[in-house]
Amino acid sequence: MRLSLRLLLVGTVAACAPMLPEPPLPQIPPQTAPADQTPAPAPAPQAPPDQSYDQSGFEGWKQGFLARHGGARRAAYERELAGLAPDPTVIRLDRNQPEFSKPAGAYVANAVSASRIAQARQRVDRVPWEATQRYGVPAEILVSIWAQESSFGQVQGDNDVIRSLATLAYEGRRREWAEGQLKNALDIVVDGKRARSGLKGSWAGAMGQTQFMPDNYLRLGVDQNGDGKVDIWGSDADALASAANLLAQAGWKRGQSWGYEVVLPPGFDYAEAEGPRHPWSFWAARGVTLAGGGAPTEAEALEEAAILLPQGANGPAILALPNHYVIRRYNNSVSYALAIGLTADGVAGKPGLVARWPDDPPISRDQRINAQRALTQLGYDTQGVDGVIGANTRAALRRWQLANGRIADGYLTAALADELARRGG
Repeated sequence: MRLSLRLLLVGTVAACAPMLPEPPLPQIPPQTAPADQTPAPAPAPQAPPDQSYDQSGFEGWKQGFLARHGGARRAAYERELAGLAPDPTVIRLDRNQPEFSKPAGAYVANAVSASRIAQARQRVDRVPWEATQRYGVPAEILVSIWAQESSFGQVQGDNDVIRSLATLAYEGRRREWAEGQLKNALDIVVDGKRARSGLKGSWAGAMGQTQFMPDNYLRLGVDQNGDGKVDIWGSDADALASAANLLAQAGWKRGQSWGYEVVLPPGFDYAEAEGPRHPWSFWAARGVTLAGGGAPTEAEALEEAAILLPQGANGPAILALPNHYVIRRYNNSVSYALAIGLTADGVAGKPGLVARWPDDPPISRDQRINAQRALTQLGYDTQGVDGVIGANTRAALRRWQLANGRIADGYLTAALADELARRGG
């Protein structure tokens, strides 16, 4: 659906992997979603194997997958996987997701534009009123996800979902997750819910106008228009109601915001950011104020909230309420969740951020990997070296910053990555 997930348009929609537990995940270019949902008579033709990949190794993985997951459906799964070759583009994109490689400010500036907000505002009435009442998710949030995930249905992805997921499973970085999603995608085809030729989506396997992963399509897809099928590709109503159901099931707090921009006082202990969540009274007692003045609502003030520093101590500070984390069940990226929340605020006529984003350059994959490797070598375990700067890496960096007399904001810049690489040898 991260896949956000995974939301940047027409070539930069982010792959979303909704309803995933942390760690981070997962969105694409254009396609018109076919309406046909009858079973395909034969598997879709596959691209020839890329010679940089070991096809025999891929075949070995495939036989292992069939042994682990095939069961009574092994023959049907084997038929759909016949002639498949891994897609090298999927591997490249998986390692360079913009939500995790771009500075938050650059990502948000691209995603939260005046034109995007204006387009979303024009489409608010396309969100089914019944769905907003039933699930409690505001139309502004749903239309923002719709914008981010597929440019309102125009950019849904034309990748063979089964091939994409098989590639991710074969690569092995997230094998267990990818194999589970692949099994669900195969079931969609085998059970006749969608033809193989129409099972198109992002490089990460997210599908339709709101980029659902296969498991969420099966569990949370909604037939909002009552035509007897869940068509997240061709039906606005089905896609938006399905997204509302996903967020509701993830714990959306009806009537509450996703968060607020805040101003931190001089001498604020940045080590408390991205740490344990506390009610508003805790943060107010430490001198934190809302950037727009006033205070959270009574219900919001009782919620456990964290202070986020998406671009470090020099960028905007955010009070993240529970609904922020619900959005991250759609795509587990702070940048993605901020883009959705800020777009929704704009659609609702609320002002944008007061603080300016620092103009930090992007960090290359090599720099990110070297920084993770160096932190681990220096005794600050990042829980893996994969080039994705997620919560574990930021926590390790914050511990290193504390030990070295730095501002402990957990934010990795290109210069700091190079310094860590030198220190780590």
